[in-house]
Amino acid sequence: MFVLRVNSFVSVSALNNQSSESWLNKILSRKISPNEAAKESHSRMLSDKEILYALHTHNVRADSTQNYLNNYKTTVELIESKKNLACELVASWSVQVGDQDQFLHLWRYTGGFQKVDLAEEELKKDPNFIKLSIERGGLLRARHLQYLLGFSYWPVMEPRTGKNIYEMRSYRLKPGTMIEWGNNWARAINFRRNNNEAYAGFFSQIGRLYNVHHIWCYSSYQQRKETRENAWRQPGWDECVAYTVPLIREMHCRILIPTEFSPTK
Repeated sequence: MFVLRVNSFVSVSALNNQSSESWLNKILSRKISPNEAAKESHSRMLSDKEILYALHTHNVRADSTQNYLNNYKTTVELIESKKNLACELVASWSVQVGDQDQFLHLWRYTGGFQKVDLAEEELKKDPNFIKLSIERGGLLRARHLQYLLGFSYWPVMEPRTGKNIYEMRSYRLKPGTMIEWGNNWARAINFRRNNNEAYAGFFSQIGRLYNVHHIWCYSSYQQRKETRENAWRQPGWDECVAYTVPLIREMHCRILIPTEFSPTK
């Protein structure tokens, strides 16, 4: 897997030819100073721990997608009608490229795990919520829940309007490398701010650990292509990539389309 990624990166780097030292050489010769990492980690916090996100991933039976969407829309309306719950749906997507018949729903809890506990206690006593959950279970092939924190150096996540596609790039990191990932991406994100494509960045707390999700928003596939190519033309971007690739054990890319009831479009 990494060989394929390396070949792809080298071809782009060679085209741009921004530096006499290739990014691959930087990977092979990079030496990380513990003092450098400690200095960076002390100067910034990775996240605001009072804001927690829940990412629900549902794999739906191919013949049940519309029934599933109707069910989930009703579930969202029920949850958001309960004003005492400090949780809200911030995004809902269907996967267009990647795992077919898969849907992702991103919820935000303001107040951390205390609010998660409150929501669970409240909802498990609601007969309408229980009925919807049972009905939805019969429409699914698989599901996964992951609790996430947002990286503090990413731009503030705001709803988008118009017609957009979203790219979720998910990374499974080597244990013990999250601070180094954060330190490098705190610099790398500055290369991707100008076009407003940076939507959200998260790392896992419960679920699949050492898991990172970067979500980008584009108006089209063509805009995605042009934006990514432009990043490679900027001096310093290849260096950030070179320093973070060795931290990755696995990576996965999905293209997402907002559902009809998604707050962000």
